[in-house]
This record gives sequence, C-alpha cells and structure tokens, in this order.
Amino acid sequence: MTGVVVVGDALIDELRDDAGVREFVGGAALNVAVGLSRLGVPVTLIAMVGDDEAGEHIRIFLRDFGVELLATPSRLGSARAVSTRGPSGEPTYVVNDAAKARRVHFGEAERGAIAEAALVAVSGFPFDDVAQTLEFTEAVRSAGARLAIDPNPRAGMLTDRAEFVRGFEHLAAGAALVKVGEDDARLLYGDELDALRERLVDLGAAAVLATQGASGASIEAGTEIATRPISQLPGRIVDTMGAGDAAFAATVAGLVDSTPADSDAWGELLERAMDVAAATCRFEGALLRLPSALAEVDLESLDT
Repeated sequence: MTGVVVVGDALIDELRDDAGVREFVGGAALNVAVGLSRLGVPVTLIAMVGDDEAGEHIRIFLRDFGVELLATPSRLGSARAVSTRGPSGEPTYVVNDAAKARRVHFGEAERGAIAEAALVAVSGFPFDDVAQTLEFTEAVRSAGARLAIDPNPRAGMLTDRAEFVRGFEHLAAGAALVKVGEDDARLLYGDELDALRERLVDLGAAAVLATQGASGASIEAGTEIATRPISQLPGRIVDTMGAGDAAFAATVAGLVDSTPADSDAWGELLERAMDVAAATCRFEGALLRLPSALAEVDLESLDT
C-alpha cells in the first residue's frame, strides 16, 4: 500500500486584516493533503465541495498540486471561513452555513481509497456528528487502516463539544498518531496541553504530537520522547495560519513507509516538521513551504 488518504474539510479562507481582504483555498484537511503532495507523497482528499464558483477554485487548486479529490456534493455550496487577524497574527473565524453542515460521504470509491492507503489522516472532521463519526470509524476499521488524527476544532463549527470529544477520543485510542495543540486543549477540554497529551497517551494513541507554537513541539511514542524548538529561519513570521497543518503533514509523511524506531529517529522527524512549519509561517496563506523556498526569495523583503 502506498500514499495517504486525507479526510476532512475543504473551503475558502477569506482573510481580513489591515492590508485588506484576500481569499485562499484552504481547510485543514486540504492544507494537509496539498502539503503531503508537496512533500512527494501520493495523496487523495475526501471532502465536501460545492458545485459553485468557489468549488471550482478548490478543484483547480487541488489539480494543480497533484491531489486527487473524492468530492461529496454540498447542497449549501462550498464552505467558507472568514478570518480576521489581530496584531499577533492569530485568526478569529466566522464560518458560513455550508461549513457548519459539512458532511463526507463514504461510498464505494471512498472506502476503496481508504482500504488501499498506507495511512489515513483526518483533520477538520465533524466529530460531533455522531452518524458521520460512526460511518468514518466503520470505514477505517473495516479496512484495518493506520490512522493519524488532528482534531483541529474551530469554535464556529463546533456544535456539541462533549460529543466532539467523545468521537475524537473513540478514534484516537487506536491511532498511529494524534496531533494536538494548545488551542485544542483549551477549546475541547478547558485544560493545559500537557494534561491532554497525557490523556491521549493513556487512551492508547501510539504517538502524540503536541505543538506549542513558538515554543516548539514534542512527540511521545510509548517510552520514546522527543522535543524540538521551533526552527530559526531567515525572515520574519508573516502568517501562522498554516503552521499546524504543515507540521502535521510533515510528520504524517514521515510515517507512511515506517515508524521511527527510537527517540533519535522521532527527533529527526520532529525537527523536519518544525523546519517546514517555520518556513510556512514566512509566507502568507497556509500553503506548506519547504525551508529551501527561502533561498528563492529576497530575504531583505522578508525582514521588512
């Protein structure tokens, strides 16, 4: 089995700040899928996409980056998230009705792709939709698929916090990798990241990637623990929107063929993920960037 199937959201990110209004093709799952493709991993995205102008933009974007799309039609059109940025660069989101009502169909094509994948990654998934979560769980477990999860909840899309946690934990208990961040811990549990990391380890997640923004990240896999600071690269931080998705994609890419054997190997994988996240932050938008991309731009312009 080769390649990765990514399941979750695809949408239009509308960014509003002092510089004006810009639109980007985005969504957590879409960002991860495109990131994996840019890292050389064959990838299929299973997501809801509307039959509208925004949906056409999403389809073209995915095609341009070599991502196969298995699209679920949306009667409400394509999902959209409007993000307003403050001075820190962290976004606040307002989403449309299509984003709130997102669903993914798991038919023959979707189940076939899951069964053939070396790894299934899920991000931006409505775990608080019980029927949807059960359908996805059955598709993954009947295929015996290895699973990587980033819960990636957005407050505007979260309808039932307790049910989201229940659905997320049900799958996280047997996952090959679970990624969580400080925002996830606060929004879903009202707790600190360390407490959530310990909870997921106790539940039986094989590896837990805990990201802490500017403080870097850690991976705990059984008795193996690795920590790395955020990578110091040239240029200023422009946009943090895609950092978590980039780190998740880079880590998933490193698990496709094998699982790191010890803390040194986990540390090398985590360091690559931090490099990619840091490079991504030096460009606007959530498109995964490699550190080598910084050699292709005017570094003085990045520092202004």
